[in-house]
Parts: sequence; structure tokens; C-alpha cells
Amino acid sequence: MPFRSQFSRRLLLSGLLAALPLTACTTVGPDYHGAPLLPTGQQLVRATTPATFPLVQPAQWWLSLHDAELDRLLARAMQDSPDLAAAQARLRQSRAGLAQQQANTRPKSAASAVGLALDMGPGTDSAQSLRFYNLGLDASWEVDLFGGNRRAVEAATAQAGQAQARLADAQVSLLADVVQAYAQLRLRQHEVQVRTQLLQLDENLLQLVQQRRSAGVIGDMELASQRSHLLDSQRALQDARQTLTEALDQLALLCGQPSGALDAELATVGEIPAVPAEVAVGDVASLLRQRPDIRSAERQLVASTARIGQRKAGYFPKLTLLGDIGLGATSASKLLSRSSSMLLAAPYISWDWLDFGRTGAAVEQAEAERDEADANYRSAVLHALQDANQSLSRYAHERDTLLKQQALLASASQQAQLMAQRRQAGVADQSQLIDARRNVLTATLAEQDSRAALLQAFATLHKSLGLGWQADAG
Repeated sequence: MPFRSQFSRRLLLSGLLAALPLTACTTVGPDYHGAPLLPTGQQLVRATTPATFPLVQPAQWWLSLHDAELDRLLARAMQDSPDLAAAQARLRQSRAGLAQQQANTRPKSAASAVGLALDMGPGTDSAQSLRFYNLGLDASWEVDLFGGNRRAVEAATAQAGQAQARLADAQVSLLADVVQAYAQLRLRQHEVQVRTQLLQLDENLLQLVQQRRSAGVIGDMELASQRSHLLDSQRALQDARQTLTEALDQLALLCGQPSGALDAELATVGEIPAVPAEVAVGDVASLLRQRPDIRSAERQLVASTARIGQRKAGYFPKLTLLGDIGLGATSASKLLSRSSSMLLAAPYISWDWLDFGRTGAAVEQAEAERDEADANYRSAVLHALQDANQSLSRYAHERDTLLKQQALLASASQQAQLMAQRRQAGVADQSQLIDARRNVLTATLAEQDSRAALLQAFATLHKSLGLGWQADAG
């Protein structure tokens, strides 16, 4: 074996033996020991609101509404929403970045082919000619002495987790938005129906007023007032139709469809889904586990903590093992012979000790980013608790409001029935019966509005608990 080959192999072996104990060195920088604890006494103070109980709701909470059309719209939104597609793309980017960072911890290699020709002083006494040919495989490996690369992988892993949490957060928001838009759609459909009936009653009442005016029973003032009332009803119906169109467009947008794409599918008037009699809410611990925005903030805290160690590794020297395995000869015909084999290896140490404070500034910046992430996490938790409490309070309020509106509607319906009996008996006139029926329709509008508000509060409540996200497909 040529002497140079023996020397290179010994040098490589010495470098590896010297690097082995160094690779077991401690990793610089702070370790992450978990998210900060909540302030003492923080809890869901309204978790015992009537009609709720502290259990964990199934992830697909909308199935408790038992509305097949809504289920189809939600499935379409989850599949076609461009906002979700963007979040999924960001997740793939983050995972690719993690794979790249992991690859940086492994040896790097490249194939090479070199043909060198050097002629010195042709035509003179000092003329020399040099030929050298080489085929080889170059390799290098940075030994992670102080854990800078390990911290980089740790940060990249946390960033991938953050991207996944943000995708889940986008799913939670989209599901709640679709349910709320669906409630608005059904409400506006019923409003158009009811206001059409109100307009018909006002037209009938105008005819009666005109007849009474012709008979001289009433004056022009009453006739003008009824005409003004009719114009108000026409305007209200026109506004309701416009709002219905806007609700259809909003649903189409959330489902990733152009305006008007859902008009035919949703043309049939459907009922506003009724919420279940009891709604499950979680305690603080489950809230922290479920809300994707809190998980996102916590992953950001992990990443920023890891970057401190990544930056601190810049204080210390770096060891890189360099090597080349291949064939080398001064003649192309001898390149493939056994004697042309060669092995070159050498450890390379670099240390940027005179960096004029660049590493220190980078460490200080990373520590400030960690402190910011810590504050953002605490803020996210506090906002989540506030959001959940307010959602519980709003849900209870809307449920009570609906019960009152239903009682008012029942009372108006009973009065209309009594008025119809009196009219049939000749005790009341037609205008009084029309007024009673108007009161029923007005109470119906209020009751339908309360139903929609309760459904929207139901969706907001589940959004505040972070429920509804699904495992991504990557």
C-alpha cells in the first residue's frame, strides 16, 4: 500500500477517535421544560351555566345539529377552501424545512472528476509538463460538538408543530364561520317568507282603509298612514331579499365557490337547526389541550427557546471532518489501476472567536424572541379563557332569549285565534283580525332571529373551546 494512503487512513482514524468524545458534549442553551403555568385561580367561571355540563364534546360537534345540508356544506368547505389550502401549503413548507435541517446534521458528499494539465516554459530548457487525473467521492461532516445543529432541528420541529396547529386553528374557524353563515341564510329565507306575508296583510288592510275612506268613515290622514306603512313593508321585503343574496354569497365564499354557485342548491327554504338540549364544555386543562391557537403559541415558545442554544453554539469552535476517496494518476491509462487508489482525510477546526460581538448580539436577540414568545403564550391563554367565558355567557343569554321569544309567539298566536273567533262571531272587524295576524308574523320574525342567534352562539362556543379540527393529510 502506498505510504500516502496509509498516512491518510491513520489521519482519518485519529480524527474520528478525537471527535467521538466531543460528540458526547453537552448541548448549550436552555432546555425547554414545558409551558408556563396559568395564574392561580384562573378557570372557566361560567362552566356551570345552565344547560351546560363539564364534559368533552366530540370533535364533529356539528353532527348534533342533525342537518344533512349543513354537513355537506361543511365537508365542501374543508375540501375546497383556499384559506385551508394555504395553511396546508405552509405546513408542507415547514415540514420540508425540518427535513432539510435534519439532513444538515448528516455527512455531505459529492462526486468529482478532475483532469489537470500544466505546461511550464514550452520550448525552453526549463520546460516541464504535469498531468493529473482524479475520480473521487468528496465527503464532509460537521461534528455537532456543542449542539448547535441539534438545537436547529429542535427549533424546526417546533415550527412544523406550529404550522400544524395553525392549520387546525384555520379549520376550527372555518367550521364555525360556515355554521354561522348557514344560520344567517336560513334566517333570511324565513324572513323573506314572513315579510311577503306581512306585505299581503298590509295590502289587504289598505283595501279596507280605502273602502272606509270612500264610505266617509275615516279621513285622508288614516289612508296616508296606511300607504306609508305599506311602503315600509315593501322596502323591508326588498332589504330581506338583498340580505338573502349576500348570505348565499358568503356561504359560497366560505366553501371556496364563486358567487351564485350555491343558489340553486339552497333555493329550498330549510329550518334553522335546533341546538341540542345540553352542550358539553371542557375544563381549563382540556381547553389548553384543544385550542389550536394555544398550541401554536406554545410551539413558538419551544422554537424560540431552542434558537438560543443554536446561537450560543457560535461562541465555540467547529470541527469538520473532510475526506476524499477515489482514484488518482498522472496518466489516464493508469487511472483505473489498483495502484491509483487514494484516500485523503483531515479534521478541520474553525473558530470565529473575533466576531466583534456578532454572536453575542445574536444570542441576545434570540433571548428577546424567547421572552416575547413567552409573553405571547400567556396572552393567548388569558384571551382563550376570556373567550370561553364570554361564549358561555352569550350562549346562556341567547338560550334564555329564545325561550322568551317562543313564549311571546305562543301568546300572539293564541290572541290571533281568539280574534278569529270574535271575527267569526261578528264581534270584531276585519282590520282587528289583520292586526292580530300581523302580531303573529312579527313575533315569528323575532323568534326566528333568536333561533339563528342561538345557533351562531353555539358555533362560537365550540370555536372558543378549539373543537372541530381534524388531523391533516400532510
